[in-house]
Amino acid sequence: MKRLILLRHAKAVPHDAAPDFERALDGRGEAEAMDTGVYLKDEQLWPDRALVSPALRTRQTWALASQALGAVETIFNDAMYDADADALRAIVKAHGGAVRTLLVCAHNPGIEDFATSSVGFGDRYAYARMKGHFSPAALAVLDFDVEEWGDIQPNMARLDRFRLPMPGR
Repeated sequence: MKRLILLRHAKAVPHDAAPDFERALDGRGEAEAMDTGVYLKDEQLWPDRALVSPALRTRQTWALASQALGAVETIFNDAMYDADADALRAIVKAHGGAVRTLLVCAHNPGIEDFATSSVGFGDRYAYARMKGHFSPAALAVLDFDVEEWGDIQPNMARLDRFRLPMPGR
């Protein structure tokens, strides 16, 4: 069994504030990222490895979220910036390694498309909330009944949960 945690970066400054790759989190985004880390810790969703887009807002999201988790092996992958669902799936297959629980922190629309195209069954209410509503700092937890990351395919995962950020909870 492999568990995949998909995290969209938290709320960033507006598009006109900086070049897209260099957009930082705003104050709300910082709170969302920290809240996400606390949620992961409280729910005992401990990733063994994190694959993170190198854009500033994804690096900041993971840096703030991971404070609650302690040391997690982190790989920044240039191909994750603006990656679509198929590219993200290929990155997971190539870089998942032997870990059981993998976290991916990336961007929309790729992260949402990856999540929705991966789900084959699970919580239908969570799926309905997730589809079209993968807002900044949204988190999906998918379980794949496979032994190797290289075996994951679309429509194969069970959606365990979908969560929207709740800073100040």
